[in-house]
Amino acid sequence: MSYLLNFSNDTAKQILIEIIRTVNQPENSKKLSEAKASAGKEMLLMMQHVFPLVMQLQTDVIKTYGFPGNREGLVQFSQLVREMEREDVEIARLRSQIRAIYLPPIAINTTNDILI
Repeated sequence: MSYLLNFSNDTAKQILIEIIRTVNQPENSKKLSEAKASAGKEMLLMMQHVFPLVMQLQTDVIKTYGFPGNREGLVQFSQLVREMEREDVEIARLRSQIRAIYLPPIAINTTNDILI
């Protein structure tokens, strides 16, 4: 748990940048492109094919910074980053880049619909 004592905004940024670099490595980028192609625009298929790949890549990176290399470690890291992004726009921007990999853009109707 000593990794938590040294966890700072700078550490979070460093890890997020490393995750983005890892995702963009040719072999990982190819796997993600294939998974996205098979999922098409179907959100359920994105969650089945793309999301697990991104989560595995994130887990591989965070464990090199001392976090547990499992789901709990990823949840812990994500919670810390979510708290920090409220105060740090760069962390929010980096996290948003990662989320954009597995969450396709959503069209939002901006008209003022009222539900009765």
